[in-house]
Amino acid sequence: MLKSRPYLHLHFLVFLWGFTAILGLLIKLSFPEVVFYRTLISFIAFIPVLYLAKVSFKVEPKVMIKLLATGVIISFHWLLFFGAARYANASVSLIGLATTSLWTALLEPIARKKRISKLELLFGVVIILGVYVIYIDDFSYGLGLVMSIASAFFAALFSVANSLFVNRHHPMQITFYETGGAFLGTIPFVLWHLQSKGTSLAMPSTMDWGYLLVLALVCTVYANSAWVFILKKISAFSANLVINLEPIYGILLALLIFGQAEKMNPGFYWGGVIIIITIFAYPIVSKRFRGGLK
Repeated sequence: MLKSRPYLHLHFLVFLWGFTAILGLLIKLSFPEVVFYRTLISFIAFIPVLYLAKVSFKVEPKVMIKLLATGVIISFHWLLFFGAARYANASVSLIGLATTSLWTALLEPIARKKRISKLELLFGVVIILGVYVIYIDDFSYGLGLVMSIASAFFAALFSVANSLFVNRHHPMQITFYETGGAFLGTIPFVLWHLQSKGTSLAMPSTMDWGYLLVLALVCTVYANSAWVFILKKISAFSANLVINLEPIYGILLALLIFGQAEKMNPGFYWGGVIIIITIFAYPIVSKRFRGGLK
């Protein structure tokens, strides 16, 4: 029972991450404003978390700049992710996010100056096939799907960049400054959005504040902090398998909450099945044939 607790905890965190697209739709603000408030609240909330955890805020100026820059990357991920949900729906946003691990498999060798394996390219082609099946059946959600896949790309880029810091700095320091970077990265998009609409920054309603606090405090601060400690108890391989469930949890929740608005044509689900099976198969096949296809 004790050994299963970290896995149950991780499933709960993945469930929370899958819920973020739904929260983004429930909040009656523009998606740049959603990300603006989320990052601001999260950044402020991380201050007492570091203080209570007795983690120093001090890092070298060069390190701080790198962490803030990495945070800007995650702001692109969140903006595109919530934008995809608005231009399409939560299901489309989440199915594109399922390509994150494949993007990571392609980007990491480049970052570490290694050759991309043929096996990874093969799985990438299958992912493209799944996306094609979705597109050919219903192109009306095309923009949302492109945004969600771009969101996955930036999530992967963020993960690869982050992997260069984890062995040299405290994980909570990293998360704190990257959240600050995400807030800073969101500001130009919010200003552009407000200028294009000719409006000022909207104040959230009472209901929106409730959803924003859940999004920032529960789905961001709590989930990201807990994630750091779970990785100390289970392998990265096992963790990645569970994280692949995020789009499944999210799509099921979206169907339950939004009902008819989330129902898609059969091609979406067939393409989604191809993508998700490929994502699950990749770590298993690559581990089994490590040293084979290169």
